[in-house]
Amino acid sequence: MCADAPKSYSLTQLVARAFSRARVPILTVGLTYAASVTVGIVMMHAGNSFALNTRDQIVSDAQSGPIITALDQNNRLLADLLDFLGNLLGAVSSTVAGLGVVFTYPIVAYRSWIGGIVSVDGAHLSRLAGEAAFYLITLALQLIPYSITGGAGVNMGLAYLKPKSCYRGNKWLGIPAEAIRDVLRIYLIAAPFFLLASLWEFFAR
Repeated sequence: MCADAPKSYSLTQLVARAFSRARVPILTVGLTYAASVTVGIVMMHAGNSFALNTRDQIVSDAQSGPIITALDQNNRLLADLLDFLGNLLGAVSSTVAGLGVVFTYPIVAYRSWIGGIVSVDGAHLSRLAGEAAFYLITLALQLIPYSITGGAGVNMGLAYLKPKSCYRGNKWLGIPAEAIRDVLRIYLIAAPFFLLASLWEFFAR
């Protein structure tokens, strides 16, 4: 199904239509996120040494990063902004990778696996025991916008390779212009979600 725009339409209708057009790619990306997060959590709670060592290395590297530095200076607002921008740039990379359709999925799988392996703390104790609600809400608030932006990219890639009727017409750099507009419409929802995720992570506790 490829719904065409009515003669008179609102921004809300355009955004809803963009989600409708991209719903299958969004669903497949979302399922990939969910599956890979689950794998990461299971590996950590099974005591997998590779996952544990990877988690420790990632956290160690982050300690010298600008976000942790801002937190050490008690500047939560700056940390929030840096986290938001980092997530947004990460989403853009997934969207652009979607032009190759299948290239988005390895990125998605690795990113969500990382989300799963941080389900334990520095002592390798489960965060699901002491702060399950905070961890799971943070994870959901991040993976929802990553899913829809990744799916938007895959939808754009499919429109490039074999455009449906609603994506035929004007092109920008060879990509159907309407498919690019749909990506931008989806980001109108995704960007505030990323901001909410960062605000929650740095101000909810």
